[in-house]
Amino acid sequence: MKLSFQDYISIKIHQTDLNLTKFIKSKLEDFNLAPEQNLIMMLLWEKDGLTQNQLAEKLDKDKTNIARMSSNLEKKGYIYRAHPKEDRRSLMLFLTDSGKELGERVIPVAEEFNDIVCKGISSDELIELERLLTKINQNVQEQ
Repeated sequence: MKLSFQDYISIKIHQTDLNLTKFIKSKLEDFNLAPEQNLIMMLLWEKDGLTQNQLAEKLDKDKTNIARMSSNLEKKGYIYRAHPKEDRRSLMLFLTDSGKELGERVIPVAEEFNDIVCKGISSDELIELERLLTKINQNVQEQ
């Protein structure tokens, strides 16, 4: 039996991703933050002083994209970049006071976003969803 367009799990995941991105984009608009820039900020609010390489690895993004987004965040005054003494080839990202203050306003928005997205989904279902998404990612990476 041939699958219809709506039967492909990849289409459902893609549509979900588009909806999530559109929703968080609207929530972040007032903060002058793009969703991908917010991912960098979320990691820095969790642990300040990460290298661009660490961010690229954690976000599974190429280093060029991380460098571009970091430059934009620096222009906005949210971060500054510095070379560590022990490795002049590496660049570390640090929050400015403005970036720290932004976190106090954006983290509650991110938490509300997570609550909205997970509404009506049990802890067990979230664990199962994470397990299934991990399996799908592994299947794709094995190809």
